[in-house]
Amino acid sequence: MALELTGAERLAEVGGKAANLGELLRAGLPVPAGFCLTTQAYRRATEGAGLDAVHTSLAAASPEDLPGLAALAAAARRLVLAADVPADVVQAVSEAYAVLGPDVPVAVRSSATAEDLPFASFAGQQDTFLNVVGIEAVLAAVRECWASLWTDRAVSYRASHGISPAAVSLAVVVQRMVDAATAGVLFTANPVTGRRHEAVIDASPGLGEAVVSGAVNPDHFVIDSATRRILERRIGSKAVAIRPLPGGGTKRIIQPDAGTRPCIDDSGLLALELLGRRAEVHFGAPQDLEWAIDDGGAAWLTQSRPITTLYPLPERQHAPGGTRVYLCFSLAQGLTRPLTPMGLAGFRLIASSVARAAHFEVPVPHDGPSPYAAAGQRLFFDLTPVLRNGVGRALVPRVFDVMEARSAAVLRSLFDDPRFSVTSRSPWRLLRHVVPVAARAMVPESLLRALVRPEAALRRAERFGERFRAALVVPAGSTAVQRLDHVERILGRELFPVVPNILPLPALGFALLAAAGRLLGTSAGPGTLQPVLRGLPHNVTTEMDLALWQLAETIRADDGAAAVFEGTGPDAEAVPELARRYRARELPAVVQSGLAGFLGRYGHRAVAEIDLGVPRWSEEPAHILGVLANYLRLEDPGLAPDRQFSKAAGDAEAQVQRLAAAAGQRGRLRAALVRAALKRTRMFAGLRELPKYHIVEALAAVRAQLQAIGTELAAAGRIADADDIFFLDLVEAREALAGRTLHAVVEVRREDYARELGRRHIPRVLLSDGTEPEALRSRTSGTGADAGVLNGTPASAGTVTAAARVILDPQGARLEPGEILVAPSTDPGWTPLFLTAGGLVMEMGGPNSHGAVVAREYGIPAVVGVPDATTLIATGQRITVDGGEGSVVPESGPTDA
Repeated sequence: MALELTGAERLAEVGGKAANLGELLRAGLPVPAGFCLTTQAYRRATEGAGLDAVHTSLAAASPEDLPGLAALAAAARRLVLAADVPADVVQAVSEAYAVLGPDVPVAVRSSATAEDLPFASFAGQQDTFLNVVGIEAVLAAVRECWASLWTDRAVSYRASHGISPAAVSLAVVVQRMVDAATAGVLFTANPVTGRRHEAVIDASPGLGEAVVSGAVNPDHFVIDSATRRILERRIGSKAVAIRPLPGGGTKRIIQPDAGTRPCIDDSGLLALELLGRRAEVHFGAPQDLEWAIDDGGAAWLTQSRPITTLYPLPERQHAPGGTRVYLCFSLAQGLTRPLTPMGLAGFRLIASSVARAAHFEVPVPHDGPSPYAAAGQRLFFDLTPVLRNGVGRALVPRVFDVMEARSAAVLRSLFDDPRFSVTSRSPWRLLRHVVPVAARAMVPESLLRALVRPEAALRRAERFGERFRAALVVPAGSTAVQRLDHVERILGRELFPVVPNILPLPALGFALLAAAGRLLGTSAGPGTLQPVLRGLPHNVTTEMDLALWQLAETIRADDGAAAVFEGTGPDAEAVPELARRYRARELPAVVQSGLAGFLGRYGHRAVAEIDLGVPRWSEEPAHILGVLANYLRLEDPGLAPDRQFSKAAGDAEAQVQRLAAAAGQRGRLRAALVRAALKRTRMFAGLRELPKYHIVEALAAVRAQLQAIGTELAAAGRIADADDIFFLDLVEAREALAGRTLHAVVEVRREDYARELGRRHIPRVLLSDGTEPEALRSRTSGTGADAGVLNGTPASAGTVTAAARVILDPQGARLEPGEILVAPSTDPGWTPLFLTAGGLVMEMGGPNSHGAVVAREYGIPAVVGVPDATTLIATGQRITVDGGEGSVVPESGPTDA
């Protein structure tokens, strides 16, 4: 098939590379002439080769079993190379090759059906053969391309991305060779900073293989696509060039003096940038292109694929003009995974209720307020007005200093950007929106009560919780439509009042801690106040963790119950069986009733619990059973978490007395004020976790109603499964109840969600042009750390040296007692693991993030906000965590653990 006939609609026949080349030709862009041998030829050549058995074995293999995958890949390659090429395929290739010219040099390239797609770029995983001359050489190269579908790297990649081995096939592209004077790669968006308006070009003399393979240090250029100005030029050494040989093949040539001058002039760079921009417009997405310039100065595009590493741009209704600053709210909540569509829909309605309570206009509540945006199925909010307001600049970064310190640093780095200069310094605009909310929730009265009658303030918070839980109950016999009305009432009216009714108390507690520090003056040296926050009462998260520990102790005391967990770790196959037995009520009474009691109180919680689409512990108790098994392996009674917590509380009370005595040296009144302030700090600071606890209670109630609605929709055939409702939004759920069938919508959403689950890098702050300010900071300023030291934010004082355990998802994770937990972030669903951890290191968070608070409660040394900790530290590697200094020092390599 001629390349002109290929295109996106023939992807299954021609593969990604050929389809994209066909699209370039349709756009009128210069592409060397050639043809495509379709996937049908591959299937015909291999249909009797015995690949079916290999497909079956690969489908059953674990993505982590690299030796096993490699052995199966080698077997597949042998079968393909041994297969006969059908005679009519040989004839078709011969005729198409002859059209290009007699013995014309060509490039023979693999084009896989799962290659160069918008969601997964398989660059370099199948083979390419350059300067192939003669039909016999072409046929041999075709066979090698077919076999390269089964390279170790390609097989491993497909296994890790869940791509069926039987679903992939291979086409082959044969193109006339460009005898390149200069060649390289072109990105139409900056892959490092994310900027969509910058083109990046790498260039080197000779064939582009030198640049693509990394064999050469090329010339590097960055071009502003809007102004066509060259922003950066770095001349590489270009010590090696790859040139074609007469008669076929290539050779490497040493170029000792090539680094003295660029291999392409400015006009050539701008011409390439224009070609790239035309390709991006045609495809509708930034492109990674390979290019070559021949001896006559003509530029050719030899390949195009999407840049899959770019983070998606924020999507919002009616976005204002100009560059905007978006903060990732998901990361601020300790959530790196995507939210389900229903989870996003729920947050849009919640955010709308917040905005309306603050007297902002929200034309369509289901769309969310104007600052709301979604990107990569994560929550973002437009903070541009905050940066342009003097009061906002002063307050918001300080809030993030204690919630997510690295986000605060990134926001401050934008203060000098003229696009976000201050346009208002008046506090009245902020007060106009905050004061009505505070007045409606009687915040001033609450604060005064907390100062004068702290016990009464605690009782009022408890009564609010009781009223709130009562409002979550749906009347018996409600119809599905009434249930959906109930869901929207909770999300749109009942949920937000939790924040102004509860949050002022812990805020006052921390404010009083700061006030005590000022009263103490020089007596409060570095770190003297932090022990006051150890072993805090009224913290629902630590109460939950200790309740689970107490259940483990009860199980330990019963031989029959303990025997159920013998030899069981959280990642063992026995845990799902324990969960099955629990649901069937087959466990010993101590375990059955104890776990039921725990889940009756805390079963609404989960990892990633702010997402309505995530199952709760009451639905899937395997995680809790695994944590119980982990607790039962702790044999040193001195390390028991309840003892550690009690000791921490005792130490904190003693520290209060010491600080009051120190203040007493400057007068009795000062001592009394310090003692009163710190007493209230300890009474109220633990309530920091309570607002989210209540919110998650509401989300669990909403989820239960949505599950009931989903069951009805599945029975009616509108969706395939009850849980499919979490891949709709609230409007679509109502349409489904009215009769709309949504199978196709759910299928697409599930595929999108599965792809986003694999995304590791999430920007804390993202500009509307795709720029990631944190990437710019790391390039220009460096980390400032000593060699081998990872720096973050101090979160819980103390020093520990132990083996690290890197955990990306706590579900089914195993943490040995005393190991240091290294995680991307944590929410309350992670904290049961903390009880037996020796230390904590997190990539996200600040001193008052969930992980930091709980770590202090148990006296676990913790450092948060450590960039790339989960990739720079390996499981089993011994590390030293200094929670006072905020440093993590890894030893040279992993241990045998």
